[in-house]
Amino acid sequence: MERRLHPIVVFTFLTMVFVSFFSTEGAVFADESGDVSGATGFTYSINFPDNQMEEDIGYFKLKMSQGQEQTIQISLSNPSTEIVEINVSLNGAKTNQNGVIEYGDSDIENDPSLKFDFTDIVTGPDSITLEPGETKHLAMKIQMPDTGIDGVIAGGIQLMRANQDEQASDEGGSRIINQYAYVVGVLLQESEDLPEADLALNSVYADQDNHRNAIFVDFSNVIASYLNDMTVEVQINKKGNNSVLYERKQTAMRMAPNTFLKFPISMNGERMAAGEYTAAILVTSGNRKWEWSEDFEITNEEADKFNERDVGLVQEKGLDWKLIAIIVVSVLAVIGIIFFIILMIKKNRQRADAHRRKRNRKKKD
Repeated sequence: MERRLHPIVVFTFLTMVFVSFFSTEGAVFADESGDVSGATGFTYSINFPDNQMEEDIGYFKLKMSQGQEQTIQISLSNPSTEIVEINVSLNGAKTNQNGVIEYGDSDIENDPSLKFDFTDIVTGPDSITLEPGETKHLAMKIQMPDTGIDGVIAGGIQLMRANQDEQASDEGGSRIINQYAYVVGVLLQESEDLPEADLALNSVYADQDNHRNAIFVDFSNVIASYLNDMTVEVQINKKGNNSVLYERKQTAMRMAPNTFLKFPISMNGERMAAGEYTAAILVTSGNRKWEWSEDFEITNEEADKFNERDVGLVQEKGLDWKLIAIIVVSVLAVIGIIFFIILMIKKNRQRADAHRRKRNRKKKD
């Protein structure tokens, strides 16, 4: 019997990241040389200016001054025999819920502590077209704030070949689109000495992580500096009770400057229960630490809503054991009734036969 899969579109965004680890800030960017262009259809190289602070790295790290204007360039080459259009997008550095810093396209919003958005500081064209065998210089303009900055402005220049969805393949009933991109990091700072990162707790609340019930701890790095080698530990208790209901610990995390992190604590597949809770939160980085104890409430409306949406609970709900028990009892009851009716019919027939035999004997006598 042939099995058919429901057609879906799977978008796989693979950022081409190779070497280059950031020694102090902890960022990871693409290698300067790019690849052989097999996946993207083009190659790139970075043209480092004189104010590049470090050599032999695959990203811009520039020493800037207050109000300075500067144009940086990335050389793009098309070694193929086809015209290649490259989409260019600018993105400020963000921190995802796993404590990984993202420099490419992201749905994560800006933190309120962010004073200078990377996309306002750096500007450039939205796309560039390369003829077969052609090389062009992508120029990006930097305009530093007139007020000056205390820390670092961080972001990335994403380079992606256009119309990659036209190269989609249909496999096993599924439509698969592989999208590839380079991300070139850009760090802008006015001083080599950066301030220390600092954290502030925003909120603790109930929500869902990957369609499963969870508690989220939302906190921000409110300083324009990176926070590295971060460990987050969270324990969730009923308010006034020291018994731990849910907990999570994760190490080797990072936060970008002026970004927030929504740290999820799984409820282990359990139903969400309304009530008042307390979150004990500990964040450490080196010999620095931040501790918070935060009370929060889960309302009946929230619990009902998330329980209805939790995929694990929905699957479990599919096997309604109470209903199954009722059905089994009902079937057994019906069988019992049928057996009783058959037994009564059999007894009545036996009585009728006995009565008929007795009457026949009387007639013979």
